[in-house]
Amino acid sequence: MKTLIKTALLFLLVVSCIKDPKLPNISYTMGGGVILLDEGNYRSGNGSLSFYSYDSSKIYNDLFSSANGRPLGDVPNSVLLKDTKAYIVVNNSGKIEVIDPSTFVSKATIENLKSPRNMAILSDTKAYVTSLSSDSVAIINLTSNTVSGYINMHKTSESIIVAGSKVFISNWAGGKEVMVINFANDTVVDSIQVGAEPESMVYDRNGRLWVLCNGGYARKNNAELYEINAATNRIEEKYIFPTIDDSPTCLNIDSFGQTLYFIDKGVMRMDIGSPSLPTGPIIEQGGGQYYYKLAINPLNGDILVTDALDFAQQGYLYIYSYRGDFVSKQKAGIIPGSMCFNLTINSQTN
Repeated sequence: MKTLIKTALLFLLVVSCIKDPKLPNISYTMGGGVILLDEGNYRSGNGSLSFYSYDSSKIYNDLFSSANGRPLGDVPNSVLLKDTKAYIVVNNSGKIEVIDPSTFVSKATIENLKSPRNMAILSDTKAYVTSLSSDSVAIINLTSNTVSGYINMHKTSESIIVAGSKVFISNWAGGKEVMVINFANDTVVDSIQVGAEPESMVYDRNGRLWVLCNGGYARKNNAELYEINAATNRIEEKYIFPTIDDSPTCLNIDSFGQTLYFIDKGVMRMDIGSPSLPTGPIIEQGGGQYYYKLAINPLNGDILVTDALDFAQQGYLYIYSYRGDFVSKQKAGIIPGSMCFNLTINSQTN
């Protein structure tokens, strides 16, 4: 299976260099698709879980409550897949639901977390969880599904990326730093000064950390994008967005670690070797739409973007090909947000 996936990815890499390439015809196994978190309304406890199936080309909503007989919680913020488990970080409920990603049945609940946001798995037994309101990052024992300790950051935390023996954690709300953690001994070893409110981060094929700073909620600073050498912690490039009204979010990267994507009144695309920011979107945001979260299919390059509309009613999941061509529109839950791919491919493609 690993060889087949590598072959499919290599094919994608080759055709991506050809003008107007044909898409590879990948056949997904039964049940393969996208786990989508619907945040729900703040303090209403109506967060939910949806699943888009590549097998049926349909979306299925309210799956957690159907499988468990109870609601998912208040503002599910992020989801991470590891082997046979999916970890759903539920921000305002202060917990992580550990579910079976094929049945959506909860296997455990990690509790006593303060405003958890994002999670990184460091080993089979250990994970970190960031926090919007705590000055500490929680250390999770994945064997017992409990909080085993804390790392005092002296500031709140948001995005988290593992690179080698380091963990990079952004200080988002009101912050201007990326903290560097040695996860062997759970200590802060460095900090990197960046722009206002580093919101999201990715790691590329060249060992570079990309940090998207949205300029701050008050819009007093221009948004910035940083390229950082993860080995030296040094900034190698800085891109400044042209206007104060630019408010980019949700930085993503493709499975090759080569192409960046983010939302800025549309879906923007940028090669990691580009000397400048993109001048226009690959996918336009239409009137009445509010593009909220973004994800890139690691097997075929599909671009998935959620539309939160007015943040009150059910929103939509839009699927586009990697060229930006419209594929599908699916009605999701209230405030459709973060996504996680649960994909394998059949032993043969056709």
